[in-house]
Amino acid sequence: MLTIGDTFPSFTAKAVNPDKSFADLTDASYPGKWKVYFFWPKDFTFVCPTEIAAFGKLNRDFADRDAQVLGVSTDSEFVHLAWRNNHADLEDLPFPMIADIRRDLSQTLGILDKQEGVALRATFVVDPQNVIRFVSVNDLSVGRNPAEVLRVLDALQTDELCPCNWKKGEATINTATAA
Repeated sequence: MLTIGDTFPSFTAKAVNPDKSFADLTDASYPGKWKVYFFWPKDFTFVCPTEIAAFGKLNRDFADRDAQVLGVSTDSEFVHLAWRNNHADLEDLPFPMIADIRRDLSQTLGILDKQEGVALRATFVVDPQNVIRFVSVNDLSVGRNPAEVLRVLDALQTDELCPCNWKKGEATINTATAA
C-alpha cells in the first residue's frame, strides 16, 4: 500500500460533478490544492452513504482550508449518478464522485480488498505537491470519521508538531521549550 511520503499516483477517470454532469478528472485536476481522496466499497450500500453525506456536510470546512474533497469507488459514473438521484442524503453532494471501474487507482494505491475486489474504506490526504501526508484504512464494515480527517488536515497545514487530540487554534509543541 502506498503510504506517507509517497507520491499519489497519476490517474484519469470519469466522475460525476456536483451539478451531476460527467467529467474526466486526473491527479492534476486541482493544482495547488490539498486533496482529500476517500474511497468506499460500493454504491447502494448501507455504511457508505453515511460517510459520503458526512464528508458533504464538512465540504465547506475542507474548502476553507484550500482542500478539494474527492470521493471514489469502483462503481461507474452512471451508478454514482443513479445513487445520487435516488438517495436523499447524496442528492446535493458538493464534491465529485470518481469512478474507478477498472480498479487501476485502487490497485496502485494497494487498497483493493483481496476477497471482494472493491476499494477498502481508505482516506488519503495529499498535499499540493501530490505527496501523501495521511492515510487511514478501515475495515469494510466500519465507517470513518470525516471530522478526524479535517482535524488531521488542520494539523498538517500548521507545519508544526501537534500533540495528541490537537485541534485548530490550540498551541503546537515548541521543541525549544519542551522538556
